[in-house]
Amino acid sequence: MTAFSELQQPITQLTSLTFDELEIGQSASITRVLTLTDINLFATMSGNTDPLHFPEGSESAIFSQPVGHGMWAGSLFSGLLGTRLPGPGTIYHKQNLKFLAPIPLGSTVTATVTIESKKASKNGPKLVSFDCSCVDQTGKLLVKGEAIVIPPSEHRSQEGHALPELQFIAHDQLDLLTEKCADLDPLPTSVVYPCGRVALESACLGYQLGLIDPILVGPEDKIREVAEDNNLDISNFRLVDARDELDAAAKGVALAKNGEAGAVMKGSLHTDELMAAVVKREVGLRTAKRISHVFVMSVPSYPKPLLISDAVVNISPNLEDKVHIIQNAIDLAQLLGVETPKVAILSAIETVNPRIVSSVDAASLCKMADRGQIRGGLLDGPLAFDNAVSAEAARTKGIISEVAGQADILLAPELASANMLVKQLSFLSHADAAGIIVGASVPVILTSRADSLPARLASCALAVLMAAGEKRK
Repeated sequence: MTAFSELQQPITQLTSLTFDELEIGQSASITRVLTLTDINLFATMSGNTDPLHFPEGSESAIFSQPVGHGMWAGSLFSGLLGTRLPGPGTIYHKQNLKFLAPIPLGSTVTATVTIESKKASKNGPKLVSFDCSCVDQTGKLLVKGEAIVIPPSEHRSQEGHALPELQFIAHDQLDLLTEKCADLDPLPTSVVYPCGRVALESACLGYQLGLIDPILVGPEDKIREVAEDNNLDISNFRLVDARDELDAAAKGVALAKNGEAGAVMKGSLHTDELMAAVVKREVGLRTAKRISHVFVMSVPSYPKPLLISDAVVNISPNLEDKVHIIQNAIDLAQLLGVETPKVAILSAIETVNPRIVSSVDAASLCKMADRGQIRGGLLDGPLAFDNAVSAEAARTKGIISEVAGQADILLAPELASANMLVKQLSFLSHADAAGIIVGASVPVILTSRADSLPARLASCALAVLMAAGEKRK
């Protein structure tokens, strides 16, 4: 998830007041609500990352809840003096502050500067002294002090500087998913061919987080060698020896088939080697559902998780395939807490064009949902990507829809477009992605060699939630 800056909008017209124009008793105020965005921004600027200012560290601190930086309040005085009174051109000469009470997160803070005195000398600068005070929404005094400034030398009006839009990328998808797993038991998981550092480290960290109970399937000597070379403790894990990648895939899937494992996790083998074992009709993990893949994306500029399918398994799905792909994605979204997922069926346009197959499929899928052939979600399409995720784009094009601009699920026309969309969001928009195979008898954690460690662990968390959801049915 990401927070956009909720900073005070700059004054569009600024006025500088000279020494002679200033009068004792004049004052200016600003009111702000202390948000987590303010805390993050001030910590980034100042380097003060003391845990007591943040939710995850405040429980062990003296205040038992997040509090703002004291100098955040002090900076409000600087803003007032430089933009309101006396205004642009003001130069700080001296500032002293007393911090009388903490500022809890969410406080409504009003900062005020009031002219106390003026002093002109023949040989020195003209100085103006301000009383500075900060109170909260109850009137409690938080900060008090004095500022002495050199006011502007000439009266003038000018436009305020336009501030850039700021965006904070939290990369907290793993934390959010693991929180949902807090009361769930670790999921026995066959980790297939974990013969590389990243694959084995993912299994070890998944165990440490309480997400999975790994069963390592592969050449035992090679797995132990990787563990030793990378100082990874696998003493608590069961090992199942296998000759090579294909043998490991077969044995790992068999563990899930016979109930010894509740999920399968891809290690250092190729995707097609694992999936060949997963989809085998007699000994694989097939069900009545079609197997598909879903990415759960945390996109900085989007206010909620975004599910994208299918970017991995189904290359050129036909209409019937898409019914299964959508239903699988809806079922997963509901397990994640979305009661009625909104599904945007993507195409290049928002109208049905017989020459664009994806637009025709979209219309058919919507009608099939109306007839109960797809259940649990709210479908609309065809929708272009901008209309699916931007309410403003949808309004501009005159699209009236309960899905447009607020989609939970994006169905791409085929694998290539879905895969490109996921990678664009990941590499250009800094999105977090967790991926999972759905439609099989157990969750299959199918990670990419380019996936980060948090992405791999988030995929483990998805598998745990899926398995728990199936047990509740």
